Amino acid sequence: MNIRNSAKAILIRGDKILLTKNKDNEGDFYLFPGGGQEHGETINNTLIRECIEETGHEIKVGNLLHIREYIGKNHEHSSFDFNVHQVEYYFGCTIVGDISNNQKPTNPDTDQVGIEWITIRDIMKYRIYPKKLRQYIIKYFNGDKAPVYLGDIN
Repeated sequence: MNIRNSAKAILIRGDKILLTKNKDNEGDFYLFPGGGQEHGETINNTLIRECIEETGHEIKVGNLLHIREYIGKNHEHSSFDFNVHQVEYYFGCTIVGDISNNQKPTNPDTDQVGIEWITIRDIMKYRIYPKKLRQYIIKYFNGDKAPVYLGDIN
């Protein structure tokens, strides 16, 4: 099995964070925009491409904030993610240009039904993956320190 690299954007503007909205048989769930690195592509270029595909917005990649591993066999979705091992790099990012231009995703993920700005104070009320990252987003927003390496969390 191969280990897949993935780049993810933490896009905060004011008191809100931009996430992709997805739907499965349990209802709505949210993910950080981003996705898998292609051969010959830098991780920054991966994130720029993936954000255009999933949000319609061009971004500027900032500092690396977190590294998370996802080893599917250890988590609640092991029935279909058993062979997945992914290393995700979460970067603080900003949107380039005007966010009110109603950009549309150019190549959304299969379960993606849109994008949504979520108020950070309400983030714990939403089904966001990885779940544990919600508490670190609150810390980041409040200017508190959080670990960079998060380990195998979901």
